[in-house]
Amino acid sequence: MKANKRTVWFLTLLSLVAVISIYYLKKETPMSLDGMAIFGDKDAVTVSKPGDAEGETKTVYADSMLFEEMRMQVQNERSSLKDQLQSKVISSDTTAEEKSAAYDEMAELTKRTSAEALMETQLKALGYPEAFVRKDNGKVSVAVIAEDGGHSTKMAAEITQYVLTSWEDARTVQVDFMEK
Repeated sequence: MKANKRTVWFLTLLSLVAVISIYYLKKETPMSLDGMAIFGDKDAVTVSKPGDAEGETKTVYADSMLFEEMRMQVQNERSSLKDQLQSKVISSDTTAEEKSAAYDEMAELTKRTSAEALMETQLKALGYPEAFVRKDNGKVSVAVIAEDGGHSTKMAAEITQYVLTSWEDARTVQVDFMEK
């Protein structure tokens, strides 16, 4: 029994030493794509006008950066709602019906998120370079980046018809075009 405890302690200390040594090795040579360094000042480019000796520095973002921020906001809202629902499920004060309703709502959140992601992919397949879709209580909001040709009512009608035929519980569709 004592040999078994000694072995466990030895393996624990050995793994701790390995983790600490890897930490210090990585600390001295940071990874090239290290967390927030991706979004640092390296995104800035120099733009110069003809005749100017020096250019001005402007921060340039990808076309879909706005959509990524919107996706992150929706994801944060839904994860906090999911946390609240999970706390209801874990709580001993809730009844079986409330737990069942919380499970159903969590499943609906997951289903809605995956349906929105699928719709975004389908809109990209229709020829829009980037799309953001959000669905709440039968109202669907669609934001797409328009090509250089701009947008038209025909394109909005095409997107609206596509969304309405894809989702049976969609009642209204709002389409917003964003310029490149």
